[in-house]
Amino acid sequence: MEANTRGTGRLPAAFLTPGSSSFMDFLSDHQPELLPGKRTLPPVQGVIEAPHGTTIVAVTFPGGVVLAGDRRATMGNVIAQRDIEKVFPADEYSAVGIAGTAGLAVEMVKLFQLELEHFEKVEGAQLSLEGKANRLSTMIRSNLGMAMQGLAVVPLFAGYDLDREKGRIFSYDVTGGRSEEHNFAATGSGSVFARGAMKKLFREDLTEDEATTLVVQALYDAADDDSATGGPDVARRIYPIITVITDDGFRRLTEQEASELSRAVLQRRLEEPDGPRAALL
Repeated sequence: MEANTRGTGRLPAAFLTPGSSSFMDFLSDHQPELLPGKRTLPPVQGVIEAPHGTTIVAVTFPGGVVLAGDRRATMGNVIAQRDIEKVFPADEYSAVGIAGTAGLAVEMVKLFQLELEHFEKVEGAQLSLEGKANRLSTMIRSNLGMAMQGLAVVPLFAGYDLDREKGRIFSYDVTGGRSEEHNFAATGSGSVFARGAMKKLFREDLTEDEATTLVVQALYDAADDDSATGGPDVARRIYPIITVITDDGFRRLTEQEASELSRAVLQRRLEEPDGPRAALL
């Protein structure tokens, strides 16, 4: 459905009719074919080969949450892209890290961003963090048909809960099932190794700097054992995307900050190749 920019210049009636505060509901009613889950794929045999995003990690600390991801996308045994973006702001106080089919995941994130913005404009208030997590769950569930054909999207959602005044993390499965994770979480092919690293390094009294160091350590461990996860690439100047969400809102670390943090972790690993034995710093 396109806006009428000719003739009278008026918008179609659908744009002016009061309705749901959900943009997905609006599309479902007026142009459902634009929703990713409503598209019909041609019959295929076997799994569709498409670039996949891999490891995403998150950790809470007093005052907020850190969400980070590596930069590699793979297609089978081939590196499809070395510097893919996998972590995106959802709104001012939340972010999404994507794992799974990269193209669908990015499209889903853009739709999710629009969903939250639409709700805020219609209702004049932001959704609660719990409400945002539920909306994302519904979107993932609508993609189940494509997931059954190998085009799964499994994000990690994190944000600062203004009501509870703390950072929270939510993980999902391909059916849209939602679970709240406590302290730390990981998704993607390298998640088993990343989770093991975080389990050993996590403390409830982490500072923000220690939390950002922890996620880089976890991504390094994941890249060390999982070929689909890319570690810090000093030669190409490609470093993990690291974001911090606090009561001040969403902030992505600059390339310089990510570089310095990654180089510090790499230097530490030269001294202790099997990982830090005691403290993070």
